[in-house]
Amino acid sequence: MANGIFNHMSSKLVISRLQRDLSDSTVLRNIGVGFGYSQLAYNSLEKGLNKLEINKEGILAEINNHWELLAEPLQTVMKYHGYKNPYELLKDMTRGKTFSQEEYIQFVKGLDKLPQDVSEKLLSLNPSNYLGNAPDMAKSIKDYI
Repeated sequence: MANGIFNHMSSKLVISRLQRDLSDSTVLRNIGVGFGYSQLAYNSLEKGLNKLEINKEGILAEINNHWELLAEPLQTVMKYHGYKNPYELLKDMTRGKTFSQEEYIQFVKGLDKLPQDVSEKLLSLNPSNYLGNAPDMAKSIKDYI
C-alpha cells in the first residue's frame, strides 16, 4: 500500500504542477497515510524476522560439504608461487562440481613447488574456517558509510 501511495504521489505531483492546482493539497494531505503504511510494513517485517531461527549445524554441514570454496586461497597461493594458469585449472576442477575434502587434500599435496609451511597452512584450512579478506573488509567498511 505504501509503495502504491508513494508511486501515485510521485506521478501526480509532477502532472498537477503543470496544471491549475499548484497547491497539490489533496495529494499532500495523504502523505502521512503512505508513511503510516510504511511503518506498519516495517513493524511486520521486524516481527517476521524475529521468528527466524538460525540452523547453525545445518549451515556448517552445508559449507563443509563444499571444498570448492577453497579455490580462492589455492589460486592466490599458486599465483604467488609461479604456477601457470591457476585460475583456469581450478575453474575446470570446481565450477559446477562438488570438490570433496579428499580431492582438496590430494590436490594440495600434488603442488610440489610449494614450501612445506605453505602446504601445511593450506591443509589446515576448511570451508568453515576460511574467511579470506572478509574481516579486514568488514573493519574498513566504516570508510564507505
